[in-house]
Amino acid sequence: MTTQTGAEVMAQFLPQSPFVAKLGIVAESLDGPEVRLRLPWDPSNVTLGDMVHGGAIATLADVTVMAAAWARVQAPDSLRGVTVSMSMQYLAPARSTDLVGVGRVLRGGKSLTHCEVDVVTPAGEKVAKAVATYKVG
Repeated sequence: MTTQTGAEVMAQFLPQSPFVAKLGIVAESLDGPEVRLRLPWDPSNVTLGDMVHGGAIATLADVTVMAAAWARVQAPDSLRGVTVSMSMQYLAPARSTDLVGVGRVLRGGKSLTHCEVDVVTPAGEKVAKAVATYKVG
């Protein structure tokens, strides 16, 4: 029996998650010190006019936290995980643009992993910042 890495688990999970698929979030990079996920621009994800809804931005941050936490582990026998807490700071509006979640592990323990995510435009302009704790297994 081969043990999967957390990155491999995320590569399989993301396209199969109905909510992730509904928003169109795709993985750009799932291993290494940073993970990168993209939320493609879609007019159905706006709050008003061309401004991306804060809930869509928070979802991108949350999914990026999950991917970052899983990227550092071997997959446990029971594939379970949950965001324990997350704090969001919105820095600038995102207008008619794709968004990229760039996630990093700040500190990992036995079951809890502390992560941060920068949500940026493809040009690197910061839109939001999240700090979160995720529990794997």
